[in-house]
Amino acid sequence: MTSLEKKQPIWTKTFISLFCTNLSVFTVFYGLVTTLPLYVIESLNRTDKDAGLLMTIFLLSAILMRPFTGKILDLYGKRKMLWISLFFYVVCTILYALVNPFSGLLILRFIQGIWFSIATTASGSLAADNVPMSRRGAGLGYFTMSTNLAVVLGPILSLTIVQTLSFNALFIFMSVFMVIGASLSLTIRADKKFEKSTASKRSFSIHDLFEKKSVPVALLASLVSFSYASVLSFLSIYAQQKHLLHLATVFYLVYASAMLLTRPYTGRWFDEKGPKYVLIPGFISFCGGLLLLAFINSSFLFLLSGIFIGFGYGALVPSLQTLSVQATTPERSGYATATFFTLFDIGIAAGSYALGIIAVHFGYQNMYVLSGILIFIVLAFYLMIDRKKSVAKNSFAAKDI
Repeated sequence: MTSLEKKQPIWTKTFISLFCTNLSVFTVFYGLVTTLPLYVIESLNRTDKDAGLLMTIFLLSAILMRPFTGKILDLYGKRKMLWISLFFYVVCTILYALVNPFSGLLILRFIQGIWFSIATTASGSLAADNVPMSRRGAGLGYFTMSTNLAVVLGPILSLTIVQTLSFNALFIFMSVFMVIGASLSLTIRADKKFEKSTASKRSFSIHDLFEKKSVPVALLASLVSFSYASVLSFLSIYAQQKHLLHLATVFYLVYASAMLLTRPYTGRWFDEKGPKYVLIPGFISFCGGLLLLAFINSSFLFLLSGIFIGFGYGALVPSLQTLSVQATTPERSGYATATFFTLFDIGIAAGSYALGIIAVHFGYQNMYVLSGILIFIVLAFYLMIDRKKSVAKNSFAAKDI
């Protein structure tokens, strides 16, 4: 029985469709995140602060919707909600070419954030349902690669199109790309064992939104994402100011490569040696990368900062997510994950807005310095917590003796 289970394939037609659909959603997301700040400043003649607001308003709607998404999927069906959310996500992508007023763009970003939250939750949940139980870890690991690939593909495609063609060409390309990805989801077959009635689950409480035991770790993650917003929302503008915009696509490639190549090793260190052996180097690398980015004066330093940031961010986020899940019981792992990403998204939203204000008044260099200092403070806070835990553990062991 075990040997038969091991032979069950992961890359089924449904899984491949989900992989490609998720890739398209996140490619559009990262592509627009990278280029919309340039669009707002160059085409709409708005400020850097307004550019940051676009990211904040998108994440705000995603944050407000995310805690309720699990319940929505249970009540109305995962496949149905995936199709509905993808349809409206496509419509929103098409409307970027038609909406010119900045206020209209803000409304569009808010609406698209809602459907982004539902679509990504539904696709991830369906992927978990469609991989063999005995190979779920490997299957979901492969599925996550669709998001990692989008980190590279989105910025490279969008920046290349903007620099060689136009913003309208970008919006048209992203719309076509998204239509293809959404169309692939239509091949997903219904799985009756996951389409059971959930009428008895219509009750709702605060415990369906947050896992309090995971909040401390999730708060640390929110501070990491706050600093990460400086890279996510403003790198293209900063690179343009430094006359390095032509290397922005290479930066994302280097950044993602560092993240992907080191992730298997950091995961092994986490399991075999403990979280601090991954988190401490991750904090140091991320902090160093941000400070290096603040003082770049050459192409080499620009790309080198991408390596440090990629390793640091790639080590910190999965490790902190694992810690947030480990902080609670197995049956509450879903709520722990929701709590983690809710606070993580809040950090990015707050960072995109607050750091945009800092950049306007004090410059991008000081913004990146501040982001690096914040990571250093988080590291100090983590070391203090880890030391207290070690002291408490040793005291408890001494009492047993």
